[in-house]
Amino acid sequence: MDQRAIVTALQRQGQVQIREGNGKVLTLLKLSSWNPDMGKDWIFLLFDLFQIRSVAGQFSEVSLDIVEFASKPTIYHTGKGVTIPVGLGVDGEIRFSLIRDKEWNKLLFQASDLVLCKINEKVPFEFQTDLLFPLFSPNLKEMYLSPEGDVKIIKG
Repeated sequence: MDQRAIVTALQRQGQVQIREGNGKVLTLLKLSSWNPDMGKDWIFLLFDLFQIRSVAGQFSEVSLDIVEFASKPTIYHTGKGVTIPVGLGVDGEIRFSLIRDKEWNKLLFQASDLVLCKINEKVPFEFQTDLLFPLFSPNLKEMYLSPEGDVKIIKG
């Protein structure tokens, strides 16, 4: 994966399409490039635990521990933070995932912005990689994390 070219395109254009190892095309979008016409149903991709405070509202220590110690790819649903644009998220909630895969994590770190992701299999792609994107794993889990520390398993 040519991370430098992808990050440069993401910074210049605000979004890129990447065909990953399973043949699925994902769109990576800088938060600052999002607008309501792009839809609500995006996933925030985080490279570090501290980024949760940038996207989520109140977040309990229990929820933080769950994210920190999760061993499988997981998409979390939680209340959105005050800095998230109106219209992004569904029913006041956002989805996020802490990406632990070394190469994808490095790409997100280099992007140096909050990055959103959406699967768009029917769009043309600019970049291709043999690396598998972790959120396409058959072991993917989804969980709801409440501000009070309540946990609800949605999928998995």
